[in-house]
Amino acid sequence: MENKSSSLYEELSELERRGASGVLCTVIRTRGSSPRHAGSKMLVYPDGSISGTIGGGEMESRVIRDALDALSRNEATILSYTLQDPGAGDPGVCGGEVEIFLESLTANATLLVIGAGHVGRSLVHLGKWLGFRVVVSDDRPDYCKPEAIPGADDYLCVPVAHLRERFHFDANTYIVMPTRGLPVDVAGLPHLLDMPHAYLGVIGSRRRWEIAVKKLMEQGVSQHELERVHAPMGLELNAETPEEIALSVLAEIVMLRNGGDGLTMKRTRKPEDS
Repeated sequence: MENKSSSLYEELSELERRGASGVLCTVIRTRGSSPRHAGSKMLVYPDGSISGTIGGGEMESRVIRDALDALSRNEATILSYTLQDPGAGDPGVCGGEVEIFLESLTANATLLVIGAGHVGRSLVHLGKWLGFRVVVSDDRPDYCKPEAIPGADDYLCVPVAHLRERFHFDANTYIVMPTRGLPVDVAGLPHLLDMPHAYLGVIGSRRRWEIAVKKLMEQGVSQHELERVHAPMGLELNAETPEEIALSVLAEIVMLRNGGDGLTMKRTRKPEDS
């Protein structure tokens, strides 16, 4: 029993490391005859596959369906199952009752840092401090490693064109591109624009972005797609150092996530403050 429990907790840890989602189903109370005792656990993945068991059979199948519903609504809930009369819709005939706690485990937002230079290093540090799961990517092996840019949850030493083969993009992905130059931006952006994401930002001056837009449109990228890119990324802080630039970028991301407007608190006056 200890080995099974240990294995499940290892899978939970791996779930968090990968930034994936799932539902932890725990038997919290039983009455009468039931297939598993209180404390039994099962992890349900978004595709319906499972690790562990809370009893098997029709009840387990119903719990999986209810778990996926809870995951879609990102909520925790306690459900009761009666194991008496299948003809009445009960998922079993053991004669008992089972209460199961369904806990949705949704991943932290992921900050994908493309470019492992000075600004990338600062973005990794500040992103972790803000609670993001941080993944860093660069096609230069000497740059994309813990010794060069410590603190990331994962390191993907691949060109931007191959990121989709190694990284799971979703609606909670925040992409920042503190790249080493315009050629990397122009080569990489077409492979990111149609990937799911909450934010896509590119570093650089307005002039650099104007040149990038011209080159990308010559390649067939639409103006509509490019208008969705935050470039130059960040809030205007007159930032100069890598740390200040990282602060500017993540301030913009936090502002957009929380529905802020970027005004100073002194200039922001709510009606109830009057």
